[in-house]
Amino acid sequence: MSYGDMLKNLRGDRSQASIAAEIGITKSSWAMYERGERVPRDEVKIRIAEFFGKTVQEIFFGHNEHI
Repeated sequence: MSYGDMLKNLRGDRSQASIAAEIGITKSSWAMYERGERVPRDEVKIRIAEFFGKTVQEIFFGHNEHI
């Protein structure tokens, strides 16, 4: 699973705008993260992980299970 897919799953039925506001980023940035068009800066990765109660590793690097 890509990190974008993981972010979509974690977001669930909440809006992109509401999640972005909670994390302190723009809706546009969140949408690009979900589409895999942009990778968040490290400090944003940490805020996302803390918001969802996950580790940065689980969200952004868990999709590399075959490595």
